[in-house]
Amino acid sequence: MLRNIYIFLFLLAYSVYNACQCPVTTLSMRECDKYEIIFKGRIDSVKPCENNSGEAFFRIDELYKGNVTQYFKVLFKCDEPCAVQFNPGEEWIIYTRYKQVNNAMMDWCSRSRKYFKVENQDFYKVNYGNDYDDEVEFLRKNLGLHRVASGSKNISEKRNIKPSTNQSIIILICSLAAIILFYWLFNKFFKF
Repeated sequence: MLRNIYIFLFLLAYSVYNACQCPVTTLSMRECDKYEIIFKGRIDSVKPCENNSGEAFFRIDELYKGNVTQYFKVLFKCDEPCAVQFNPGEEWIIYTRYKQVNNAMMDWCSRSRKYFKVENQDFYKVNYGNDYDDEVEFLRKNLGLHRVASGSKNISEKRNIKPSTNQSIIILICSLAAIILFYWLFNKFFKF
């Protein structure tokens, strides 16, 4: 019996230790200044988590801050305690920073929030002290609506991909061959 109590207390302490604990923020211009990109948009598609990382593709409805295209990719970590599941069709207000040229990284402890059709389900309202519509109104009034950059999905999507092991070996061999060739040519034509 006592052993069961210890196990229960251990599991309780572990769950409290790993619980989501984001700092409390208030909606203000100072808070908005922390982020490079702020927009309202709908999730077009979600790439499932792979190696603890996922991707959500948003269709931008209203841009309040930053420079983004109509379709914008937001990267996110999957195993963080505060992570929430992204689903296609959901409407979100996203506060984020650039991670790569045309991509942003989701900070689960940012002011980002999902729109709930049923107001009682909006748990962000308790944490942030305002509802979704108040947040949109504040952003429109204080940051204004900005033009979304022309273009479709990210054109730089394939630019930041790390080469595979085989590609790295081929690049290394070609580089080594070029250095040897340069050394041979230099010694042949420029003898001192």
